[in-house]
Amino acid sequence: MNSVRFSLRKCCRFSSFSTSSSSLPWISPLEVIKANTPKADPPVETSDTCVDARKRSRFISHGAAISLIKCEKEPQCALEIFNTVSEQKGFNHNNATYATILDKLVRYKKFQAVDAVLRQMTYETCKFHEGIFLNLMKHFSNCSLHERVLEMFHKIHPITREKPSLKAISTCLNLLIESNQVDLAQNFLKYSNQHLRLKPNTCIFNILIKHHCKRGTLESAFEVLKEMKKSQMSYPNLITYSTLIDGLCKNGRFREAIELFEEMVSKDQILPDALTYNVLIDGFCHGGKVDRAKKIMEFMKNNGCNPNVFNYTTLMNGFCKEGKLQEAKEVFDEMKNFHLKPDTIGYTTLINCFCRAGGVDEALELLKEMKERGCKADIVTFNIILGGLCREGRIEEALGMLEKLWYDGIYLNKASYRIVLNFSCQKGELEKAIELLRLMLCRGFLPHYATSNELLVRLCKAGMAEDAAIALFGLVEMGFKPESDSWALLVEMICRGRKLLFAFVLLDELVITESGTNQVP
Repeated sequence: MNSVRFSLRKCCRFSSFSTSSSSLPWISPLEVIKANTPKADPPVETSDTCVDARKRSRFISHGAAISLIKCEKEPQCALEIFNTVSEQKGFNHNNATYATILDKLVRYKKFQAVDAVLRQMTYETCKFHEGIFLNLMKHFSNCSLHERVLEMFHKIHPITREKPSLKAISTCLNLLIESNQVDLAQNFLKYSNQHLRLKPNTCIFNILIKHHCKRGTLESAFEVLKEMKKSQMSYPNLITYSTLIDGLCKNGRFREAIELFEEMVSKDQILPDALTYNVLIDGFCHGGKVDRAKKIMEFMKNNGCNPNVFNYTTLMNGFCKEGKLQEAKEVFDEMKNFHLKPDTIGYTTLINCFCRAGGVDEALELLKEMKERGCKADIVTFNIILGGLCREGRIEEALGMLEKLWYDGIYLNKASYRIVLNFSCQKGELEKAIELLRLMLCRGFLPHYATSNELLVRLCKAGMAEDAAIALFGLVEMGFKPESDSWALLVEMICRGRKLLFAFVLLDELVITESGTNQVP
């Protein structure tokens, strides 16, 4: 298999060169080279010998073709593989190979190639499934190409020779609603009713309810619920009620949310799960009713539904937002006592709470615990701790953490460096600020515009004009354009030090920078 992949890649990369101009031999896409048999470099082949090589080559199956296309990183080469294997005698592409190449092309946003492959599919005799088009619809939606989503839906019937299923209709409708394409969604729904004789199922009703809840039109959402019950074909389920409860909570209608929860259990005999409880817990926490949220958690446990990590993390976050550190810590400890493993979000939530309350040492202990328990801290976690250290004036430790993480192979983002630089400037730690600026520029990070200007001004006012000039040149090389006041102040300070030659160099740099930024590309 490796030898086949190698030869196909060679074909993709070197087939555009003529044999006379390239020193590399042209390798047939279907030539199989035995892995353990060393061979001398073959002579440069003509087009005739390439055809003969294809005829003598091993047959590539559909499964092998799919593997080759998936492994190929270059979409153009993947398309070459797709075309090349089709030249084999007795080989016809099927649904799986078409699905694979279309997925590869759409992921790399090669939309013209996607259209070309779709046109080719209309001439094929094999049986296609609508899953190909559902995948394309999702990718086009992610690219905000909503008209293309509808276009893919309308291609289902002519290519698969079957009407779109309810799953296809619900997928298309959901993508449009999730993207807030209300007009397109309404027109699509009318089309489905008129031309496809749509009889909505529970999934479609739930999508419509979600749509109204997102828009805040809860009365319309409950009208859909009534219509759903009248249909005698679709019945509300846990998702239906969870969506409505979430909508009520977000609109501050907590009493109605509880009443609907009770109706779900008593009338429709639907038992809530951890997700439904989490909707209530999260809703009450966001509504500033974290004590009520805690009671819901107790009710949940008493009724045989064990809270999961998300339930505990949501409640803990509610306590943290209200500054109730002790209560948040108790929830965290209870979660561990029930042998639940806190995730990165859970740890980060509590770490943030400690840092805001001035407990950076406790936050560092939690970070250590994360590592011991195999829970990987992310950039957000480290940035929170960096901010906590800086707020307590422990800038030296923050700088040490930046260095240590880099050598440990943990690469932070520009926000991480900006946090420490901002606090260094604010607290007048100019030596540390210069050190960090040098580190940032070496690692390709540019500080915030306002912070850079503030640093230059502070250096000048502190009589550190030479350091300011060095910093300025480094910033300009990275594409930074300081404010004119910063330039003027720096030149003035250098002139006061009777370093006129240096001042002229700065003025020349200013002219070059200004002319460079004012040029029309």
